[in-house]
Amino acid sequence: MGEFVRLEVADGVGTLRLDRPKMNAISVAVQSELREAAAEATERDDVKAVVVWGGERVFAAGNDVKEMAELSYADMVKVSASVQSATAAVARIPKPVVAAVNGYALGGGCELALAADLRFAAEDAVFGQPEVLLGIMPGAGGTQRLSRLVGPSTAKDLIFTGRFVKADEALRIGLADRVLPAGDVYTAAVEWAGQFANGASLALRACKEAVDRGLETDLETGLEIERQQFASLFATDDRSTGMRSFIDHGPGKATFEGH
Repeated sequence: MGEFVRLEVADGVGTLRLDRPKMNAISVAVQSELREAAAEATERDDVKAVVVWGGERVFAAGNDVKEMAELSYADMVKVSASVQSATAAVARIPKPVVAAVNGYALGGGCELALAADLRFAAEDAVFGQPEVLLGIMPGAGGTQRLSRLVGPSTAKDLIFTGRFVKADEALRIGLADRVLPAGDVYTAAVEWAGQFANGASLALRACKEAVDRGLETDLETGLEIERQQFASLFATDDRSTGMRSFIDHGPGKATFEGH
């Protein structure tokens, strides 16, 4: 368990919890702990889905500007891979991942939320990529994941202006998937993640990889990725269990073992 990031597991759901008062600023140390927590969530068989949460007050208000302000170009060349790899580690967790966003998700915090499969936002949540206001640009996936999620024109508007996006607009443009009262966000995210506690984990993994890898390439290649993943699931025990249960008892009754 890290100083600023920990993985808490209950009933098949792992909560990847940021806790660096006051604003969960993402420092080099936080980046390292995010990678470690994401690796643990990936490896643990008792974690079937993940909730990324910064607590009731703030998700993450950006990368640690005070830390970055002291870095030269040569320094950043050395550490920029670390900046990206922390969010990439979360994005590559081969399980359903939902970000529960209370308060600010700005800069690196917004990029961390973008690394999840879905985003549940509080009514008072605020998203943004304000790096340009510091004379820099998003460097942890914001230019790529945001444009894929909301489209290039909307992403450019947000990135060029650095403006903040409230929850209602975030929902409208597809940056948020649900907007809820602040006190309900984490509970709703855990409930969503909990539905996969007894799910077919290998099938879920294949679904996520097919979508994510397919978005990185052309349609024909994406369809080939899908075909290979689809065929591979016929080697799993869960496929046999699921189909036999469907035949005998109807849909949605199978109990999967993740094999």
